[in-house]
Amino acid sequence: MSDDSHEQSGHENVPSRQRRRFEGISSRAYEHPADRSALVALRKLSGFDTVFKALSGLLPERSLRLLFLSDSVRVSDAQFAHLNDMLRDACYILDLEKVPPLYVNQDPQPNAMCIGLDEPIIVVTTGLVELLDEEEMRAVIGHEVGHALSGHAVYRTILLFLTNLALRVAWIPLGNLAIMAIVTALREWFRKSELSADRAGLLVGQDLRASMRGLMKIAGGNHLHEMNVDAFLAQAEEYEAGGDLRDSVLKILNVLPRTHPFTTIRAAELKKWAESRDYQRIMDGHYPRRSEDKDTSVADSFRQSAASYASDVRNSKDPLLKLVGDIAGGAGDIGGRVRRGFGGFASSSPKDSGDSPKGPTATKDQDAPPRATDDERPDENS
Repeated sequence: MSDDSHEQSGHENVPSRQRRRFEGISSRAYEHPADRSALVALRKLSGFDTVFKALSGLLPERSLRLLFLSDSVRVSDAQFAHLNDMLRDACYILDLEKVPPLYVNQDPQPNAMCIGLDEPIIVVTTGLVELLDEEEMRAVIGHEVGHALSGHAVYRTILLFLTNLALRVAWIPLGNLAIMAIVTALREWFRKSELSADRAGLLVGQDLRASMRGLMKIAGGNHLHEMNVDAFLAQAEEYEAGGDLRDSVLKILNVLPRTHPFTTIRAAELKKWAESRDYQRIMDGHYPRRSEDKDTSVADSFRQSAASYASDVRNSKDPLLKLVGDIAGGAGDIGGRVRRGFGGFASSSPKDSGDSPKGPTATKDQDAPPRATDDERPDENS
């Protein structure tokens, strides 16, 4: 497992320090359960690849490839050689035989993406290259190679296409509604896929502190001397546990338009996985292999996904998820807890409550939580 020479699959570069290699590793080893169940189901569909190849004529993939080739810098031994070394190293560690092309695009916004239908391509912005140090950038490159190994590039490309299509047909009420329903579902899956790719980045970089620093910089810029990992992770805990049911609803509205989870949440999720037995087993060489992917059970994957969501609800400190867990567990006085949770959203006057003082209170329409608009969308990163 431990090897610091790249003599196979054309990966002849030597990493800056010795890292463990995961020969034949399946993406199932690091995928979030919700991400994995969706991908396993899609891979099992008969004719799935054929359908997407038929769609490729409608999607702007060729246009994107030509755009990056003509207006960005393609990474190679002659251009951004240090990034090329990191890319080859990441592909070697995750045993991805074909190295995807990598482009650096002039954009001050720190960002990275992996797109493509037939073959994935990776794009990083100059803002990201200038923001991160070598070890932090190595985790980002590993993140994007993880997307490529999982086959996420296909769905990312479709999401970009459908988002653009929704903007073009926004004047058609039913058409836009149908497309946005698909986009919303894809975004929910993609948020989980980002957690998967963060794990892949950790497997490549094998330096949790570097992964944490990179996420902190994406959130707060290149001011590490002003930031603290423990305080940053405490923000995630405060975000999850703070507020009442109104805040829980607002959190949902804030996250719906996003393709990425919030940065503090990503950091907390990655740290939790790095401390788990699953991560340690992978590092010890015990992980699923790609040769076993064809035998993977769709039902087992869905059960793991359901168990993951149930565990999230059971262990969450969010007021709404705790209420959902209590309802599932048959806890008493649910109505009272809802009234107390929403506080100012409800009226407790006797005429609104009916004959019984314990009756449900009426909710005023004017106090309904505001909906987040596209203009209020936070910037999305990496």
